Amino acid sequence: MKLLFTLLMACLLGTASLAQTPPTPPPDKRSFKIFQFPADRIPRIDGKADDWAMVPANYAVGTDQLIEDSGKHAKADPKNLDVSVKVGWVKGLNRLYFLYEAYDDYWDFARPDLHNDTFEVVVDGDQSGGPLINRFHPNKELSSMDAYFSFHGVHAQNYHIFTPAEGKDWTLAWGSQPWIKDLPYANSATTYHFKPGEAGKLTLEFWITPFDYAGSEGPQRAVESVLTENKNVGLAWAIIDYDDVSSNSNNGFWNLSREHTMYGNASYLLPFKLMPLEPAFRKALDAQWSFKILDMARRLVAFQDLSAGKITSWKWDFGDGTTSTEQHPIHQYQKEGQYVVVLYVEGPDGKARRAKVWDVTVK
Repeated sequence: MKLLFTLLMACLLGTASLAQTPPTPPPDKRSFKIFQFPADRIPRIDGKADDWAMVPANYAVGTDQLIEDSGKHAKADPKNLDVSVKVGWVKGLNRLYFLYEAYDDYWDFARPDLHNDTFEVVVDGDQSGGPLINRFHPNKELSSMDAYFSFHGVHAQNYHIFTPAEGKDWTLAWGSQPWIKDLPYANSATTYHFKPGEAGKLTLEFWITPFDYAGSEGPQRAVESVLTENKNVGLAWAIIDYDDVSSNSNNGFWNLSREHTMYGNASYLLPFKLMPLEPAFRKALDAQWSFKILDMARRLVAFQDLSAGKITSWKWDFGDGTTSTEQHPIHQYQKEGQYVVVLYVEGPDGKARRAKVWDVTVK
């Protein structure tokens, strides 16, 4: 009887223990888009939203996508805080552009310290994941300062962006490399017409450079994340909403990620896809190409077609009296010189050509 009683209690305690264990949240399968700006319509960083009027509404991430994960609010109240974020990029530039528009019923930015309404952005350009702040360093034998200078913000970056920043830098680049928040690696502008403690709308426009490696020693060894079409970058943000200048506690941590500690662990960021140009901004047919000298001694050059559109035929004029109809030809020049190389393409939408004058030079 005693053995039966013991087994019964063990089962009951085990059941109670299981009941008290919070369920594992389902995987966050959300994904988002980054708008590609045409090269001739790069947004001006002037704190105005007019450059972003071309961005479709389905690129915007609003308050409805955020959760207040510290338990202070069950759901968002747009009368208290309402935000919209759009992210953009430009092909050929390793920059992420942001438009942050926010209404708040109480803007708290009078103090010179970290107590400030904040838009906190975390970016992991190559989605390498893992912890990115010193206290999460996997090597617990390191001192806090050793972990900070060798690790904090190196492979993924966290920006505490002050909204607005009055009498202080526009952001705290939370890590050992404050150089990443200044030109030529970042820029920002803000428009607002309210005083501390008042309600109103803020427009923040900025760009940042994501880095695969950004060390405390400065930019001399830095490696920018290369941004290319259809690639994903890891990204998330949170809005820290203060409503009382005399208190050090905030009124909410509104998080895009479903994991609170996304601020220090890039594995909790979300995939944002670097989108191709929207159809309205594409040419029906656009001839483009690049080349690489494979062997200078033999004057051997590889040509690569980079044209866009529906193409049915290619014709290369290598500038030395020879041609090719291959898409990606390899050509050997017989004499040294500077050549005008032209690619002609055709398709159901017409014809196009791309000439490059003296880019191809062999000796």
